[in-house]
Amino acid sequence: MVAIYVALIVAGRRIYNSVSVGLKPAVKEDPEALGLGTEGKPLV
Repeated sequence: MVAIYVALIVAGRRIYNSVSVGLKPAVKEDPEALGLGTEGKPLV
């Protein structure tokens, strides 16, 4: 589920706030590892 949410956020189809509470920590870590923020945009 984490990978699906991350892919949807990066594609702009979902937002981080729509992720269930139990998955939020993992969904936050994966984009950061790719240099992206929780909105799927590059970190500055």
